[in-house]
Amino acid sequence: MKTQILDHGYLKLIRSAGSDEDIIEAARMSTDKGFLGWGPLHAPGCQQYRPSTPKAVHAKACCDGIAGDEKLLKYLYDNKHATPFEFAWMVIEVQAPIFVFREWHRHRTQSYNELSARYTPLPDLNYIPTVERLMMNAGGSNKQAGTIAGANQLTPELAELHRRRLYDTYSEAEKIYQHALADGVPKELARIHLPVGRYSRMRAAACLRNWLAFLTLRMAPGAQWEIRQYANAVGELIAEKFPRTWELFVK
Repeated sequence: MKTQILDHGYLKLIRSAGSDEDIIEAARMSTDKGFLGWGPLHAPGCQQYRPSTPKAVHAKACCDGIAGDEKLLKYLYDNKHATPFEFAWMVIEVQAPIFVFREWHRHRTQSYNELSARYTPLPDLNYIPTVERLMMNAGGSNKQAGTIAGANQLTPELAELHRRRLYDTYSEAEKIYQHALADGVPKELARIHLPVGRYSRMRAAACLRNWLAFLTLRMAPGAQWEIRQYANAVGELIAEKFPRTWELFVK
């Protein structure tokens, strides 16, 4: 299932591998114990367990409040024993503006394969921010997203004017692109004038450890708003596939 993002973007899960339990299994290789279970009934050292014991009695015998393998998972996460988190993976497909990919690809711990305009024409899809998005930092609260010295104070009317200029610029760029392709210009050169607001597609793969590192930076308030929308969608996938690890990440 696709999560729609921005005006023409999306993010979807291709496949995942591993689970919270697999993280425990990987960590326990050193002691050859494997995954014991979640909850107080599976707390290490609970010697009174008998399969026939009623659940309530069993819980009391094992000392209420003693966690099972979630205690180990928390210990691993809190103490930055990160290697076991490399035993869970996700592969996603993303459609986003090229400028978002330029930020995304700075995370070199992921594996990427992007749609290539050398081999196939890019779709005529371009990002036009809403007026609300353009006005988001009109007060200059974010230095990175600030305006140049001497710029006008942005108003909704100027924001809408900018949106119309963007539309006209994208339309002209697409005309040049199609003329170049029709005139026999090689695809790898026909594309060179296309703006970074043009949408592209890629697949990205990483282990859970590196997805969380990505989210630490890209879900942060100081990250650019557009990539934060994609990071939030990645977080939703992690919350679904690795819920116990996600709880530790967002706590």
